[in-house]
Amino acid sequence: MLSPFFVLAALSCSALAATYDDPSQLKTKSYDFVVIGAGTAGNVIAARLSEDQNRRVLVIEAGRSNVGFESDLITIPFFGPNAAPNTTFDWNYTTVAQPSIKNQLIPYPRGYVLGGSSSINYMVYTRCSSDDYDRFAREAGDDGWSWNKILPYAFKNEKHVPPNDGHNETGQYIPALHGTNGPLLTSLPGFATDIDNRILNVTKELAEFPFNPDYSSGNPLGVSWMHSTIGGPFRSSSATAYLQPALAARSNIDLVYNAQVTRLVQTGQKNGLPEFLGVEFARNSSAPRVVVRASKEIILSAGAIGTPQILMLSGIGDPLVLRTAGVTPVVNLTDVGKNLVDHPLLPMQWTANSNNTMDPVLHPGPAFDAALAQYNANHTGRFAANGVSNQMSFFRLPQNSSILRKYGDPSAGPKAPHYELAFGNGFFTTSQTIPTTGAYFSIINVVVSPTSSGTVTLASSDPFAHPIIDPKLLSTDFDIETMVEAIKASKRFVAAQAWKGYITGPYVDSANTTTDAAIIDYARTWATTIKHPFSTARLSNQTGKGVVDGQLLLKKASGVRIVDASVFPFIPGGHPQAPVYIVAERAADVIKSAWKNPR
Repeated sequence: MLSPFFVLAALSCSALAATYDDPSQLKTKSYDFVVIGAGTAGNVIAARLSEDQNRRVLVIEAGRSNVGFESDLITIPFFGPNAAPNTTFDWNYTTVAQPSIKNQLIPYPRGYVLGGSSSINYMVYTRCSSDDYDRFAREAGDDGWSWNKILPYAFKNEKHVPPNDGHNETGQYIPALHGTNGPLLTSLPGFATDIDNRILNVTKELAEFPFNPDYSSGNPLGVSWMHSTIGGPFRSSSATAYLQPALAARSNIDLVYNAQVTRLVQTGQKNGLPEFLGVEFARNSSAPRVVVRASKEIILSAGAIGTPQILMLSGIGDPLVLRTAGVTPVVNLTDVGKNLVDHPLLPMQWTANSNNTMDPVLHPGPAFDAALAQYNANHTGRFAANGVSNQMSFFRLPQNSSILRKYGDPSAGPKAPHYELAFGNGFFTTSQTIPTTGAYFSIINVVVSPTSSGTVTLASSDPFAHPIIDPKLLSTDFDIETMVEAIKASKRFVAAQAWKGYITGPYVDSANTTTDAAIIDYARTWATTIKHPFSTARLSNQTGKGVVDGQLLLKKASGVRIVDASVFPFIPGGHPQAPVYIVAERAADVIKSAWKNPR
């Protein structure tokens, strides 16, 4: 398998596609399609549209290249959690104060690099439930988005490859459920831990935690082995899987990065609607603005934060919000930037009687140096694997739950989970200080069917000013009460006999979580985002609702289609990259079909 460094070196010598790191270098200003955002969805769209050699495609990315300075952080799998925040790969956003978690201002990582958030995420690959896609289809008024119809696109996206350690995968997944010829590489855990068998033994001991042979079946409920977007010893991102191969093989796709889009440019009227076929962008706030034009359409794939920001800067949104920011309204779409939904994450740890946790490599020292030396020598060992977890689990509240009786069921259906538990062989957190000594076991608790929702709004009309991000984490009773149930489930999990002699007690931060009130206080102290924003330009097939229609076309305007996490009408019950990839794969075919027989 070629390393991504070799591939990129080859690209830099290619005489085919043109790659620019400065907008002023562009040789042409006219394309068939202009894709805004070289992220998870945008690179799928660009690669698939450029399969037709008669179509010219330009990809515009605000962020940096995925090679060069500190690129090990987004290449070596174990380093994934270090890729953001506070790096050059991240937009380095911060939320406003979150009242429900003690007014904390929390970092809000989004990818500022080729590959977008697929280059900085934790590489977890979960398709989510069939119910999620069926609900998407109902909201869109298009059965093509349903599980049965969209499943071929999941296979089209994925290429399952052997784990890096070459172990026997029998019983850890169902091969028939996975793609074998797609561009995106996925694999099972490539580094065994001494908690793997204990976790599996819990599934035999406690009926509450059943083993699920493969969560990619459309029913993710239970405990499964985790798939990650890792191929061999490297991260697989939309940049390495889709964009770079397209740039290397084709002459009809160009890329410009370090180029931030400042607005969509109205170029006329079509069928009585304002038509936006121009894109204005610049290297930075003091650089000259460059405008390119699409002859067919613009595909906006800037993500759940960037997409609504660009729309609002272009005069598309809630007129009251736009005027407050000093932007002249052009298209009245009040849902732009509304309905921001995210999964709240709450880590919990226990002390462990073990010499084999990952804790020693979380800090500089001999263990870290040895692991890095092994990786550099032969691309094996702990650093070649996902360090977050080897198993992932999803669960529903009981049918007789008082929470469901009080608030109803916000999930997509009976196969869709309410909460997630992921198991860490060491001290996993994104909100606490990691201790420098000791051995630990962690469970990451996540509410995956949250009802809290917030907003993305403009701070000003300056396109280079960060938007105001307010996810309103844990702001509803359903969310906080479901998080309490997740924590109680975690406690029951570690109380199983499988952990006897291994878990020695709760970590000090959670030692007092013996009552619901104490758990709630713990949650409001240590909860944060899992970095899964959705639904800020959501689709709807109803007049007067939503931002895009069932074909992802911008409402009340012409020339623009949106393909990214922002269009989901609700947040899926799992990790977002697989659903975004799958939706983007089908969206590419929708676009191709539209222009095969244009209206």
